[in-house]
Amino acid sequence: MLKKMRIRVILAAMLAFLAVILLIAVLVNLVNSAAVAGRADQTLTYVLNYEDHPPADQGPGKPPEGPFMALPDLEANYMTRFFIVRFDPDGKVVSISTDYIASIDEDEAVRYAETALQRRSDRGYMGDYRFRKSEKDGLTVVAFLNVSREIRDMRSLRLLTLMVSGASLLLVFVLVALLSRRAIRPIEKNIERQKQFITDASHELKTPLTSISTSLDVITMEHGEDEWTDNIRSQTVRMSKLVAELVALSRLDEEIPLPNREHFSLSTAAWETVMVYETQAKACGKTLNTEIEDDVSMVGDKSAMQQMISVLLDNAIRYSDPDGEIRFGVSGKRNKAVIEVFNTCDYETPPDTERIFDRFYRPDSSRSTETGGNGVGLAIAKAVAQAHGGSITARCPSGKTMTIKVVI
Repeated sequence: MLKKMRIRVILAAMLAFLAVILLIAVLVNLVNSAAVAGRADQTLTYVLNYEDHPPADQGPGKPPEGPFMALPDLEANYMTRFFIVRFDPDGKVVSISTDYIASIDEDEAVRYAETALQRRSDRGYMGDYRFRKSEKDGLTVVAFLNVSREIRDMRSLRLLTLMVSGASLLLVFVLVALLSRRAIRPIEKNIERQKQFITDASHELKTPLTSISTSLDVITMEHGEDEWTDNIRSQTVRMSKLVAELVALSRLDEEIPLPNREHFSLSTAAWETVMVYETQAKACGKTLNTEIEDDVSMVGDKSAMQQMISVLLDNAIRYSDPDGEIRFGVSGKRNKAVIEVFNTCDYETPPDTERIFDRFYRPDSSRSTETGGNGVGLAIAKAVAQAHGGSITARCPSGKTMTIKVVI
């Protein structure tokens, strides 16, 4: 149990850190992308204004003299590379400006511009370029700005954040793994104290219970049986059973709950257990049908599995309705052993099947008192199933039938 708790602590810490580091990485990249796009759009605004109002010494159709100098940052002007294509209302090319770029010819510029026209957005990315569309004097102007350097920087930042996030996750995992043992140490000590208390209390209770049982036998021999002696005997038996179940639960909570594992026939173990309960079910006026496949085997503790089967059968017989039907089955499916117990019942309100395996939980306390239940049996069944690496579930959809399924 402590091992599972430690795993949960590590998993919770890692999930929390993963969420935080992913959020930071995503926000950093989004903010950077938005900033790059904003700067590119601002540059495109300067480009469009420059094309509308060229320098006085640059006449219509005359190639520009000198570098592009429209940006406030003088150094940035020398690194700005762009081209512009204009279309009339019919979609025909009116003019093409590739004076400030060397890597694009006019045919390529037209292809880029025609593709941009088909897009609904008036701005965006296309390859290594950021484009912007605008309407001026009845013409559609599409300007493209080379942002290959900025795109490389964004990709480098994404890669860097991934690497930093991965390294941080690995470092945090190592730290959490090292510190988690210290974090659960108080819980470990508390659980150990609880186990020791249960063990000590169980041993201390055995002596007076044995004394009460012996004294009861003497009283019965001298004065005979009556309702008082019967009540004392039943309560003594019930207390002895509770003590034994608490000790069993305490052992199953240990770090290595089942040290004596072996390969055994689950089919044979099930038949040996069922034979005892067939008589009990018949005495209660209930029907017990069995369907146990041959040659179903597993690796585990045979006595613990038989104890689990006993708990499930005893629970089905106790809590099934009068003249009820009980079905018990064992089968092998896809290298897994499946144990299923079905019984009819009559609950006014369906029990909480999520809590039915909790210790001391009883769906109907009045009926459990009448039948002698103490709410520990199914907790033992769950502990045995989990100790074997399996799972146990219960279904009681209408309150009229109960099905408990164990998969190992």
